[in-house]
Amino acid sequence: MEVAVQCVRTWWTKRSRGGQEAARRNAAPIAFPLPNRPLPFLHEAVMHEHDGFQPRLATRDLPASSLDSGVLLKEVDELLRVHLVVTPYGSPRRNRRPSARRLAPGEWLRWQVNFRFSGYHEWSYRLDTYNAGYGPAQADLFLGTPTHHVDELAILF
Repeated sequence: MEVAVQCVRTWWTKRSRGGQEAARRNAAPIAFPLPNRPLPFLHEAVMHEHDGFQPRLATRDLPASSLDSGVLLKEVDELLRVHLVVTPYGSPRRNRRPSARRLAPGEWLRWQVNFRFSGYHEWSYRLDTYNAGYGPAQADLFLGTPTHHVDELAILF
């Protein structure tokens, strides 16, 4: 399967909900250049408020289990079916979710979803951006405009 999946995950607390800290958080990228390696693979970028939203990048083979990659991927009739698997622990609950998207070779998808988590001392927040491309993947694949975009962003109180 010729697939590149990139998961960009940004974490923050109430300290980054307004002012200069919010501007810094909002400036965090939602896509990165892809590594030069054979497909399929999962490219992960994680950014946290506590270290100034500096990206920590990792690349690994695309896991066989969707629970390990965050997306369900299935090739059917020369199309790639992509569906995001969301965490059951974050709020708000998403009882109605968008349906899977089908990608033709050469197309790519950006799927975004955000969450609020309760903690012992304070709330934390997370934005997940999944970029998935079907077919050959150049380094700058996810830096442009996606063929498909799914927006599951909610207002987080």
